[in-house]
Amino acid sequence: MLQIKRLSSTDVDFDTALKKLLAFEDSQDAEIDITVNTIIADIKKRGDEALLEYTRRFDHLDATSVGQLELPKERLQKALLELPVAQRKPLEQAAERVRRYHEKQLSKSWSYTEPNGTMLGQKITPLDRVGLYVPGGKASYPSSVLMNAIPAKVAGVGELIMVVPTPGGEKNELVLAAAAICEVDRVFTLGGAQAVAALAYGTVTVPQVDKIVGPGNAYVAAAKRRVFGVVGIDMIAGPSEILVICDGKTNPDWIAMDLFSQAEHDEMAQAILLSPDAAFIEAVATSLARQLPIMPRQAVIRTSLQNRGALIQVCDLDEACAIANRIGPEHLELSVEQPEKWVEKIRHAGAIFLGRYTSEALGDYCAGPNHVLPTSRTARFSSPLGVYDFQKRSSIIQVSAQGAAELGEIAATLARGEGLQAHAMSAEYRFKEQN
Repeated sequence: MLQIKRLSSTDVDFDTALKKLLAFEDSQDAEIDITVNTIIADIKKRGDEALLEYTRRFDHLDATSVGQLELPKERLQKALLELPVAQRKPLEQAAERVRRYHEKQLSKSWSYTEPNGTMLGQKITPLDRVGLYVPGGKASYPSSVLMNAIPAKVAGVGELIMVVPTPGGEKNELVLAAAAICEVDRVFTLGGAQAVAALAYGTVTVPQVDKIVGPGNAYVAAAKRRVFGVVGIDMIAGPSEILVICDGKTNPDWIAMDLFSQAEHDEMAQAILLSPDAAFIEAVATSLARQLPIMPRQAVIRTSLQNRGALIQVCDLDEACAIANRIGPEHLELSVEQPEKWVEKIRHAGAIFLGRYTSEALGDYCAGPNHVLPTSRTARFSSPLGVYDFQKRSSIIQVSAQGAAELGEIAATLARGEGLQAHAMSAEYRFKEQN
């Protein structure tokens, strides 16, 4: 029997129960931190030599040089060309949709000139080099390659370096094919904290990057935390989340499977339904119990739903939207009539899926928007991965002689108010010479 929490917004202790449901402490294991810090220090000190040793120890992959762990572009093209058409075509279609969407995000430099001749603006430039971490081995995440590599390429990143562990030499052809489609520049069969450290600090063979993106295990996440500041990182993602708001008129089997779609990621994933219709909530609960036994990952789904899932009855859709904003989910489905009306009430969500036919799974693979999304309520202040994450902005200021006189007086007054005499005189020199 599947046990999943049932809550009602009218319960006296609802706020406390909701807070407890959402609580997720990313308890960073002290031993993981110690191990990661040791690995990073070792890579910084011994470079390629240490990288080879850790690759032998953790991935059981023997090589005499890190250069042997780099895959030539011909190997990536071979993986793409040898893919069955039934796999290659969807991969190419998904890549094209993701590319088309992200091209809309491309920002350009801009400027304007004031009446006194002063020009102000902003210069947009891409990052020089980005590192992409991709899980490897038996895991197959070609979609992760698409979602991380394509916006980087659209942004104009000069060089994209991909690292992917191949434990025991096991390569995933779909991942390599995706790298070929995305025109990744270099691929190293490296993984773990040691790969993150190599990208962050550089070795003789692995070039230092400006930013590291992509998912990984607890050691990879800890390493990204540790090197942040030396390089940029995308985000530290928590467990997957889905929140469904339904008016009770969608097929309950659809909603049950949507909840499963995130619960199957891992035991800490979170799946929540909000609905004002008690009978519908009961129908979804029945569907969950009926469909669970046919799911290959039923043990993971069961643990996820029992520990962190919930079916919540609300008074109406207005209240559902208010609760959704408190939760700030990674994925939010508005499975309601007139979703365009209700989306106006949503302020915090990583990705919003409108209407009964828009399953979250489409966003994971091929709709077009990025599937790298803020989790653990960080949607309150952060955004999906996008082209803008691979661009940086420089302010442009060109002051005319007249502008120097007008702005100089303002700056000098404020500088003296802060006790910064040199600032004031630096501004005054420019306009006093004009008098």
